[in-house]
Amino acid sequence: MVDPSPMRVADGAGERHYGLDWLRIAAFALLILYHIGMVFAPWDWVIKSPQTYPALIAPMAALTPWRLPLLFAVSGYASRRLFDRSGDRRGFLRVRSLRLGIPLAFAMIVLIPPEMWVRVREHGYPFGLGHFWLADSWHVGSLYGIAFPSWEHLWFVVYLWAYTILLVGLVGATGTAIIQRTVDRLADGSRLLLVPILLLVAAKLALLFVVPEGAGLFSDWSGHAAYLPIFLFGFALGGSTLLWPAIHRAWRSAALLSLASGAIVVAVELLYPAHEVPPHLVMAMDRAARLVMAWGMIVLLLHVAERYWNREHPVRATLSEAVFPFYLIHHPAIVLLAWFTLPLALKPVAEFALLLVGTIAACVVVYGVGRRLNWLRPMIGLRPRPRAVQAHAVNGAA
Repeated sequence: MVDPSPMRVADGAGERHYGLDWLRIAAFALLILYHIGMVFAPWDWVIKSPQTYPALIAPMAALTPWRLPLLFAVSGYASRRLFDRSGDRRGFLRVRSLRLGIPLAFAMIVLIPPEMWVRVREHGYPFGLGHFWLADSWHVGSLYGIAFPSWEHLWFVVYLWAYTILLVGLVGATGTAIIQRTVDRLADGSRLLLVPILLLVAAKLALLFVVPEGAGLFSDWSGHAAYLPIFLFGFALGGSTLLWPAIHRAWRSAALLSLASGAIVVAVELLYPAHEVPPHLVMAMDRAARLVMAWGMIVLLLHVAERYWNREHPVRATLSEAVFPFYLIHHPAIVLLAWFTLPLALKPVAEFALLLVGTIAACVVVYGVGRRLNWLRPMIGLRPRPRAVQAHAVNGAA
């Protein structure tokens, strides 16, 4: 998922940063492909094809380390632009809570139950979706071995909301100037690459064999140790005039680090596929390499977005607006499509194409309908239309 807020350049000119818009769009397109790939990859997921394909290990392993950290960095940048426009911490928190909380509540009531139904059906649940939705989707505890309640892919929204609250508290305690000066120090020399990598790797290794890995707001301390600092970096980047030149100076080194660390990540996944657990030393090396790759790719892609993608295009605004609705819809769409089509035993290419086309179609329909209904817009992560636009639409219809 990517942040729903618009993003602007940090020079105070009020211009939109088209490059980061395109980065958000591209990152989400990869997310759709990644989740469809999980149906066929050897790793565990919500629903699996009877036949898995080891050929997917290398490309998906090369994508895994940086796709989520990148989204937190971009969300941090968007948060800064929203914060600057909100006027104060209270206004920022209110707007942020509405923009994240309403879609989260809507998805938990409408979108997540079908996913959870598939999960329990996979474990022997005998009833249909309607019965489950009315009777068992509100279960608290374990049902057929599945933990309830669950926010599934919406954990990102929950983390982002929690980081927003922490950010508001941090700004209240220190002010944005101290945060800005602290992060801007990374612009000196080679600090932009070395300091974050050392800090992120040190935190990861300190927690690696102490706390479990896995999404959970009050248990994923290993994830928070990486995601929260990267989110705060993005927040500072949104108000910085020093970090962008440093990013442009560091991109070649970042690319080399990403290639080298990515080779380690892929090698470990190929040597220890699926459920095979590597030795502690290998696991530590793998987790360190993942973070090196994550930070290297963030720096590299920020450079690409600023230098080459910061261009307007007629479809950019629509695609950018559609990102959050697509994020909400794509995951349950993939799960339901896979549940109903995998029994057809289609060939892998045909099944993949069906999942891809069907998922995009579902997202387009929900976004296309939702954007026209003002009462539905906040539920799928869109701003309500201005009153002038609503009045024009009514008059045009009349």
